[in-house]
Amino acid sequence: MKRADRLIRLRHTARWDILIVGGGATGLGCAVDAAARGHSTLLLEAGDFAGGTSSRSTKLIHGGVRYLAQGRLGLVREALAERTRLLRNAPHLVHPQGFVVPVHGAWEGLRLGLGLRLYDHLAGADGLGPCRSLSADATLAALPGLRPDGLRGGLRYQDARFDDARLAITLMRSAEALGALTLNALRVTGLLHAGGRVAGVAAEDGETGEHFELPARVVINATGVWSDAVRRLDDPDAPPQLAPSQGAHVVVDRDFLPGDDALLIPRTDDGRVLFVIPWQGRLLLGTTDTPRTDLPAEPRPLGAEIDFILTTAARYLTRAPRRDDVRSAFAGLRPLIGGTGASARLSREHLIQVSTRGLVSVAGGKWTTYRSMAEAVVDRAEAVGGLPPRPCPTPTLRLFGAPTAPTGDVYGCERAAIERLPGAGRRLHPAFTLSEAEVRHAARAEQARSVADVLARRHRALFIDAAAAQQAAPAVAAVMASELGWDAPRTHEMTEAFHRLAEGFR
Repeated sequence: MKRADRLIRLRHTARWDILIVGGGATGLGCAVDAAARGHSTLLLEAGDFAGGTSSRSTKLIHGGVRYLAQGRLGLVREALAERTRLLRNAPHLVHPQGFVVPVHGAWEGLRLGLGLRLYDHLAGADGLGPCRSLSADATLAALPGLRPDGLRGGLRYQDARFDDARLAITLMRSAEALGALTLNALRVTGLLHAGGRVAGVAAEDGETGEHFELPARVVINATGVWSDAVRRLDDPDAPPQLAPSQGAHVVVDRDFLPGDDALLIPRTDDGRVLFVIPWQGRLLLGTTDTPRTDLPAEPRPLGAEIDFILTTAARYLTRAPRRDDVRSAFAGLRPLIGGTGASARLSREHLIQVSTRGLVSVAGGKWTTYRSMAEAVVDRAEAVGGLPPRPCPTPTLRLFGAPTAPTGDVYGCERAAIERLPGAGRRLHPAFTLSEAEVRHAARAEQARSVADVLARRHRALFIDAAAAQQAAPAVAAVMASELGWDAPRTHEMTEAFHRLAEGFR
């Protein structure tokens, strides 16, 4: 469906059952859930789907080993069950990943071993294989590039990795296949009230400036770190719920740790863990936990965060990564539930709140549990909106494009159709797999509206190698221009906008 057709449907729908504000993991999960239950569903996103935090995660679908030490066993158990569902329902996007934890002391080995075996126990039938002890030689074989100094052995366990932005786009496609309407570049500017209740939203098209008033039986606020701002559209005196925290990551070449297993550094100087994960042919290193009182639309890693990641990794790798080895660096803002103390100890669990006027707000959570969060939110929205309660079908709902067997192709069953588009055999830059046909598919089927939509989220070029992504931008812009009817000034403007964005990733 073209954007023009989506806008026609938007104008001609008298009232929606469920209207969702926010196109990140939680909002898209709610759209899939609500549409799967048969409710008329609208999702509005001010920027692009997963344009914020939901494309900037550590790329893990996991129970959260470090949450064990915090005593959050319920969160871990729930996340491990959801990990199994995602492996089954999105086998083109979520894959098992081995992790190795180096051990340098007897007490460290005992403590880590007990924790990982508890992790296995909590997984139960959802486990991906038991934790195994490794000798020092076996640890070095699993992690070529690991420093051998003082190494006594290691522990290997199983979790899962994924492509966060591609999962978000897949959720958008899934929701629409189920009858929902989703629109990016459409910003909510206010809430409608009737009879003292929230009765819809006012919105503005970011491309044309057209204004809309969109009635709905219930509105879900799923805007992540901007949740408090939307709550104040309903109640200007609403107290803050969130204590946002920034997580930074850097990407370096794979040859720093060329094996298939990921490295888990079990304790950093700030008491966290650090991951070094094979991803997209590179290595992803992260993350940090830095409180933020501001909420920039494009958060940048702080210099101290980059230094912290590189310095920590250097203690474990035979070849220490330096700043000039960084291919891309990015940061996301976590919508942590507020409290006192260090942000690393704030809750990763979610909170659902219903205002006195009926605005349903969800905050907190993480990618792994997006589905179970959405189920709980839509259950509450049905009650608030007076909708008929319907069973949730998403535990067994296979997502859009899911093949019958696991595959490394993020397009899954759509690959054959993409290969029939013009330019299927033409790669747009030697550093990436991105083809002209995939750009056309992004514009035609995945609501890509800018060069950044393609190079940051439909394909992950910006996160893999920011400099190479800048080189690819003119070719991507030319294909987008042919698909979306951009003239020469608009094409140049879009290319330059991406160059400015990419500078912040270099």
